Amino acid sequence: MDKKIIKRKLEGEITSDKMDKTVTVNVTTIKRYKSTRKYKAHDAKNEYKIGDTVVIEECRPISKDKCWRVISKSKVTSNK
Repeated sequence: MDKKIIKRKLEGEITSDKMDKTVTVNVTTIKRYKSTRKYKAHDAKNEYKIGDTVVIEECRPISKDKCWRVISKSKVTSNK
């Protein structure tokens, strides 16, 4: 009886990479109105920079605020 763990995945833009092994990701959702939420995500190699659009995945708590992990860079790029 293996339980399949469903992990949430979100896509957002990195707004801060000042911390060591941590990035802050803004995730915007649009339903009837636009809302933005900030998540702290684990970036083990410090490879993602401000402005990158990334995919983050829920994981076990890594620290007090971090329970997300950066999976990959998103294929969609923002036009700025």
